[in-house]
Amino acid sequence: MTHSPDHELPVQPAHCLPLRPETQRWLVTDLWLEEAVGIVGGEPKCCKSFLALDLAVAVASGTACLRHFVVPHPGRVLLYAAEDALHIVRSRLDGICAAAGCSLLDLNLQVITAPTLRIDQLADRERLQRTVERLAPRLLILDPFVRLHRIDENASGEVAPLLAYLRELQRRYALAVLLVHHAKKGGGRIRAGQALRGSSEFHAWGDSNLYLRRLGNELTLAVEHRAARSMPPVTLELAQRAGALALELQAAADIPSILPPSSLDERILAALRDAVRPLPILELRQQCRVRKATLYARLTALVGTGRLRRTAEGYQLCSCA
Repeated sequence: MTHSPDHELPVQPAHCLPLRPETQRWLVTDLWLEEAVGIVGGEPKCCKSFLALDLAVAVASGTACLRHFVVPHPGRVLLYAAEDALHIVRSRLDGICAAAGCSLLDLNLQVITAPTLRIDQLADRERLQRTVERLAPRLLILDPFVRLHRIDENASGEVAPLLAYLRELQRRYALAVLLVHHAKKGGGRIRAGQALRGSSEFHAWGDSNLYLRRLGNELTLAVEHRAARSMPPVTLELAQRAGALALELQAAADIPSILPPSSLDERILAALRDAVRPLPILELRQQCRVRKATLYARLTALVGTGRLRRTAEGYQLCSCA
């Protein structure tokens, strides 16, 4: 009995599998792997939605997430914010854009405005899939999972098919999927992934997971990756600067450099040594002859290591450089 190729699964020799250069592995350096699915998790009032929106602004604009974590290859973001009114989402995005130094008008971010989205319903799954296919986002954010279904989150047999559907979207359309999900109340004494509410499927599903925990007034971000090293936990705060409300790192200079040095660094430093005033990014781009996203990535890394200072007029050398 013979079988046609249509009745078999496609296979390929292992040595023919595609390679991915190390420089293209990150969607957001150190925080989220390229084309990863995962969770932003934490108890209520831990700024999960603020972190998800900060990631959205970073990927959509090419600016650094939390003003520190570089986006090597920015692209479109598709967002569904189920718990917040649209005007609240707009206000938060305005604040994050102000903190990031970018314009909401120029943001490559599309917001799903449907009043409900149920991925446990076939019709809504198909609508979401068609929307992803048309818009081709690099990142899909669904916030929060509890508003996307009416299943029992503790039942693995009910949770697994919904997570499998999101994994299928990721693989078919080569995008990253970020799911905001609640943690159990009082779960601060156990491992962050195990503190996620509901089935253990959530923790097992994620390629990149970000966990927010609040101890007193201190907000901590822990990172977990399936296929990359995880950086040590960092401390965040929700800060208001000149009318902009956004998360920011505390003691960002203590975090190791997030991109390796390059010859571009020397061109940037040389241009600033010859300047008699701070240089805006447009002038630096003209002198260094490099893409804006690449230049911004190196500027962010140099600021993070204390070699440059960013001012309202532009970038300038620190005294140690």
